[in-house]
Amino acid sequence: MDLLDVSFDVGNRKIMALLVQKYGGTSVGTAERIEAVADRVYKHKQQGDDIVVVVSAMSGETNRLIELAKSINASPSAREMDVLLSTGEQVTIALLSMALMKRGLDARSYTGSQIRITTDNAHGKARIQKIDTEAMQADLDAGRVVVAAGFQGADEFGNITTLGRGGSDTTGVALAAALKADECQIYTDVDGVYTTDPRVVDSARRLDKITFEEMLEMASLGSKVLQIRAVEFAGKYQVPLRVLSSFVEGEGTLITTEGSKGMEQPAVSGIAFNRDEAKLTLKGVPDIPGIASRILGPISDANIEVDMIVQNVSVDGTTDFTFTVHRNEYDQALATLNSIAKELGAVAVLSDAKIAKVSIVGVGMRSHAGVASSMFRALAAESINIQLISTSEIKVSVIIDEKYMELAVRALHSAFKLSDTAPGVREA
Repeated sequence: MDLLDVSFDVGNRKIMALLVQKYGGTSVGTAERIEAVADRVYKHKQQGDDIVVVVSAMSGETNRLIELAKSINASPSAREMDVLLSTGEQVTIALLSMALMKRGLDARSYTGSQIRITTDNAHGKARIQKIDTEAMQADLDAGRVVVAAGFQGADEFGNITTLGRGGSDTTGVALAAALKADECQIYTDVDGVYTTDPRVVDSARRLDKITFEEMLEMASLGSKVLQIRAVEFAGKYQVPLRVLSSFVEGEGTLITTEGSKGMEQPAVSGIAFNRDEAKLTLKGVPDIPGIASRILGPISDANIEVDMIVQNVSVDGTTDFTFTVHRNEYDQALATLNSIAKELGAVAVLSDAKIAKVSIVGVGMRSHAGVASSMFRALAAESINIQLISTSEIKVSVIIDEKYMELAVRALHSAFKLSDTAPGVREA
């Protein structure tokens, strides 16, 4: 199959596109794969497209650097960790630029600080504040390929910062927004966004198109295809985002503001799940104003993110307060809650680290009644007990026992007929 052509026809004149292509660690994991990326970029340049390439560190390199740092110091400085981890992408941009030059293309590599991606000073999880596009635009105007390091920037004092795991996606979308690119293409080891994980449901189907809203929910609920911040950025700045495979040619999945055209939106577009959940309950605390703040305040102060929250009021004037956290923060959250329990005179603290969250997502829920009841009916048919429920306009999430997670996903995928490929079900 030919490379995806995103050029535009205006009368008899063809206007080529400005593309930002981001390649993840597996896509540049070896010298051979870097050569393959160079071949792809070369073909796009031959079509007349302007290209900015954003790359991650080679697969496994970031973990290697982390282990190396911890062999020197078990608690290394966050600033020095950013200096160290940013070298992974520097290797990749240099190698890819060399490969492009070998093919006769004029290419220039940039680190985050060379581009002048300015961030705050939150080392390890910095947020982008502004991007200077002058140097990149000059290179593009001169016909060069810009090869940019993902995942990194610098604060106002020139200190190297990193954007956190998956930050290369954010870099790609941010550069596309700043340069007003026609499309940001995220190349990875999957060929698009699926109705659910194909490793759990064999009949999972690749979506041709999905909305920013749906993708944001899918990403936040456990889908690992894209980083949440990247989707937020793309939605905010209206950057068309496409997920493609580095290894298989195809059109991937387009993430945009519009859903399917020509047919009514399906009620459910996909199913997300997350095994990394833990549940905590404070039983029998006073049902008084401000009790939620007194419970979650210390949790927030410990920098622990809370997901689902349920409060049940009893007839005796007490309340049971339940919330979920990421499993990595379970021990810290439990210790904090035990301390709060003594202060509030709670009856008991209950906890469970063997739960999972399963969610159905779809903008079509806004116009379809009975979606939640259909979900609950499908789970009941498999004798799966629901522990917590959370809803929004376009999603319903439930907490269940972890051991039933895959069964629940398969049951819901079947109940909402997500394997169907009838025209109009989810076609662009």
